[in-house]
Amino acid sequence: MSSPTTATDPRIARWERFREGRNSALATEHGWLTLTSFQWLGPEPSHLELAPGLWSTDGTTAFLTAGPADGITVVGSGEAVDGTISAVLEDEESLMWVQYGGADGKQVVVELAMRADKYAIRTRDDASPVLTEFTAVPTYDYNPDWVINGLFEPYAEPQDVPIGTANPLVDGVHRSVGEVVFRVPGIGHEIRLHAEAEKLGALNVTFHDETNGDTTDEWRKVFIPRPRPDGSVVIDFNRAINYPSAFTPYGTCPMPVRGNSIDVRVEAGEKIPG
Repeated sequence: MSSPTTATDPRIARWERFREGRNSALATEHGWLTLTSFQWLGPEPSHLELAPGLWSTDGTTAFLTAGPADGITVVGSGEAVDGTISAVLEDEESLMWVQYGGADGKQVVVELAMRADKYAIRTRDDASPVLTEFTAVPTYDYNPDWVINGLFEPYAEPQDVPIGTANPLVDGVHRSVGEVVFRVPGIGHEIRLHAEAEKLGALNVTFHDETNGDTTDEWRKVFIPRPRPDGSVVIDFNRAINYPSAFTPYGTCPMPVRGNSIDVRVEAGEKIPG
């Protein structure tokens, strides 16, 4: 076991800075804490909940028809929507498309999204109590025992692995670039987890563990700095974080690859949001 940490431990100071940045990033305007709906578009121009105007799609293009009374403007340009506008996205793309409401007409942003090759909208309302009442994500105390040394074993070529998502109507794909191999306290065998590539050579691992559904959400993720030339990595589970779907029912966040599980309680990182 590691020696006890103290308030002056530089590891704790770095972790606290990480937590401050994480909480600040969540509490942004029209961020993940502001989602108030997820709705599919249909072929006929129709009213949707929480969003003025008439919305539709022909399967390739999304359409919005609105007039001056709807108070809708285009994000970025601020141009009022008076008539029909359209947008085209590729699968998994999103667009902060139009806005309305509030004193400045920008309280709610409507995000257009293409998921499972279908168009949907999500409303992002800065008056959502999930945002206005947010202070910080609850976490376990910093525990140096959950800073784990491991090895990254890359694949010769990335492998696309089918996965589920937080929305049962949306399937996903995990592009595995290799496996992170390590041991954890209390388990005699190696753990192997699929990893995705991130910017600058870093890795992202989405995983289950025995705290899920108890003190933590159904799954979490942890970013791993770029492997060293010999493939060695450091996995700091104190920095395990929730996906947006832990904060809102309107996410389409990816689930772990089947078998990406750690069969002990990883009592480190973020807990279920309060």
